[in-house]
Amino acid sequence: MNKYPITEVIPHRAPMVLIDQLEQYDKESAICAVTITTDSPFYDAQQQGVASYIGNEFMAQSIAAFSGAHALDEGRAVTIGFLLGSRKYKTFQPYFRLAEKYLITINELYQEESGLSVFDCEILDANQQVVAKANINVFQPKDAETFLQK
Repeated sequence: MNKYPITEVIPHRAPMVLIDQLEQYDKESAICAVTITTDSPFYDAQQQGVASYIGNEFMAQSIAAFSGAHALDEGRAVTIGFLLGSRKYKTFQPYFRLAEKYLITINELYQEESGLSVFDCEILDANQQVVAKANINVFQPKDAETFLQK
């Protein structure tokens, strides 16, 4: 496993980089991290956190980091993918709390040759308690530019 800065493995750019780092990855899974700060995108000062529905995007960016790290490992460019949707998104708290570090775990369940994949995802708090979970459906075409032009 190589250590890559998060901005090298995801195609997102500020202010839409929502996760902090890719902590580890292997052939079928990855763990990413985010620490909620007052500078976090979507931070709500009144609630002292980031709304839990943003967890979907934490998961999607973790999948992008997983894909991007594998692309770089294989000498390929990092390319865009598309979040198609989530199934069974469940959250157990209304906000990701200020100053707390969360781990986002993703495990690939299914991948088609077409670029369609399904991941089982969880977000864990500092006590290793699951605070959100979902199955995330993504699509990464072989040639994103051609796909976007269609």
